[in-house]
Amino acid sequence: MNTEATMTAAALTAFGGPEVLVVRHDVPVPHPGQAQVRVRVSATALNNTDIWTREGAYGTAEDPDAPAGWLGPIAFPRIQGGDVAGVVDAVGLDVTPELVGRRVLVDPARYAHDGPDAPIVAVLGSEFDGGFAEYTVVDAARVHDVTESPLTDEQLACLPIASGTAMGMVERAGIRPGETVLVTGASGGVGLAAVGLAAARGARVTAVTEAAKAALVEEAGAAQTVDRSGPGRDVVAAVRAAHPDGVDAVVDVVGGDQLARLIDVLVPGGRAVVAGAVAGPVPAIDLRRLYLHNRRLIGSTMHTAAHFAKLVEHARAGEIRPRVAARHPLTAIHEAQTQFLRRDHVGKIVVIPRGVD
Repeated sequence: MNTEATMTAAALTAFGGPEVLVVRHDVPVPHPGQAQVRVRVSATALNNTDIWTREGAYGTAEDPDAPAGWLGPIAFPRIQGGDVAGVVDAVGLDVTPELVGRRVLVDPARYAHDGPDAPIVAVLGSEFDGGFAEYTVVDAARVHDVTESPLTDEQLACLPIASGTAMGMVERAGIRPGETVLVTGASGGVGLAAVGLAAARGARVTAVTEAAKAALVEEAGAAQTVDRSGPGRDVVAAVRAAHPDGVDAVVDVVGGDQLARLIDVLVPGGRAVVAGAVAGPVPAIDLRRLYLHNRRLIGSTMHTAAHFAKLVEHARAGEIRPRVAARHPLTAIHEAQTQFLRRDHVGKIVVIPRGVD
């Protein structure tokens, strides 16, 4: 059990640029409350949500340009980091002491109720302190024992936000063995995870990515790739050429008018599930292409507790192998975010609280 009074953490002090994220070495080590555990963080990973939360880029219902976190105001200072793999270091009241010493993966969500499909009401690293620190405190109900998993701590840390979101998309779209599935943004964290999860359940995956990243995306499980790089490249036309009879499902993290056009690439009764809008949040969708062919457009935000439990089953069995693109010590969090924003990596960028060997 940790007996130190302070720890190193990256504290978000306000909405803004990289300068508002401050590495401190005097942050009090948190103590678990009732029904909570303290986790000694072995590895955490970066996500778009870390950048967008720092920038306050989510807006509000009243003012889409207002600085805000995902669910509204953020209490500063806030320790970000929604991806946590580590070892239980201490437990609070009403928690079995047998958890101490167990390697765990943390579900980053808090839910509205105990049902398996309850909506998310708070997220680790956003509404409460997360994993950009040596220690973090989470609800005991949200830790999953992965002691026997063949995955490394760094691979486990790649899973919660990105793979949790991908699992939510794959589940909500009802991806089945033998189906043809198109995944956009396939070299990013969520897209790459969706490729692997869809392939793991027996779907044939076509992935949209850059030619330079195609081999790594195919390693993750894609049967073929569609090149999105090059000026004037018509990705939708390329998808049509690859699948003249259509695809059963589109798993999209890009949004924009490309998604609007991909709807018409679906077979009758096909499904498109979307969990991102980096190419634009307000596409011009021809609703006739949707309802005349009984197609479905599904929105998906993160995962449910049941989805995350299925993800953990994959991790325990080693059925998925997240790709670690790079690793940085926590004290180099700014360099890690700079690399993340270059978007030239495939997989996840991992942060190690106690340094990198």
